Amino acid sequence: MTFKLPELPYAYDALAPYMSKETLEFHHDKHHKAYVDKGNELLAGTGLEGKSLEEIVQASFKDKDKQALFNNAGQHWNHIHFWNWMKPNGGGTKLPGTLEKAINDSFGGFDKFKADFTAGGVGQFGSGWVWLVKDGEGKLSVAKTPNGESPLAHGKQAILGCDVWEHSYYIDYRNARPKYLEAFIDNLINWEYVAQMYDGAVAKAA
Repeated sequence: MTFKLPELPYAYDALAPYMSKETLEFHHDKHHKAYVDKGNELLAGTGLEGKSLEEIVQASFKDKDKQALFNNAGQHWNHIHFWNWMKPNGGGTKLPGTLEKAINDSFGGFDKFKADFTAGGVGQFGSGWVWLVKDGEGKLSVAKTPNGESPLAHGKQAILGCDVWEHSYYIDYRNARPKYLEAFIDNLINWEYVAQMYDGAVAKAA
C-alpha cells in the first residue's frame, strides 16, 4: 500500500475556538503530510508494501532496523483516527448507550474517566499520546505512549486517542496542556466515532 494524506472531515475553522484554523493547517497540512511523505519513502523496498497500515505499524515496531518507518507509519495511523475523533460541537457527557455503559462499568462514571484521561495526557512526559483502550474482556482503561507509539503497536485496541505533542496545542494554548485536554474532552470528542471503534473492537473479540 501507499500512505495517503486524508482530507479533514470538517473545515479548517470548524473546531474553533477550541482548535484553531491555524493549528489544523499546520498539524494536518505540514506535520501529518510529512509523516505520509517520509513514510512512503521509507516503506519502499522493505517487503511490507503490500501490507495494511495496521500490519506495517506492528511489523515495523518489532524491527529495530525499521524504527524510522514505524515512527512515520505509526503517526500516520494515529492521525487518521485523531481527525475523526473530533467534530464540531463535540465532547460532553452525552455518549452512545453501549459506550456510556462501558465507561461507567470501567471507571465508575464519566467524571472518573475524564480525570484519568486528563491525568494521563498531562503526565505523558514530552511528546506522545493518551488513549482509551479496550482489553480482551471489554474493560476500558487509560494508557499513554511516547512519540508515535500507540496501543496498536502493542497489539491492543485503542478506541480514543488525543495527541499531546506540542504542535497539537501550542498555537492555541501555549504550554497549558491541561486546558487543551479539557477542551478536547468537553468540546471536541466525536463520541459516535469512539463508539464505532468500541463496537468494532467488541465484534473483533467475539
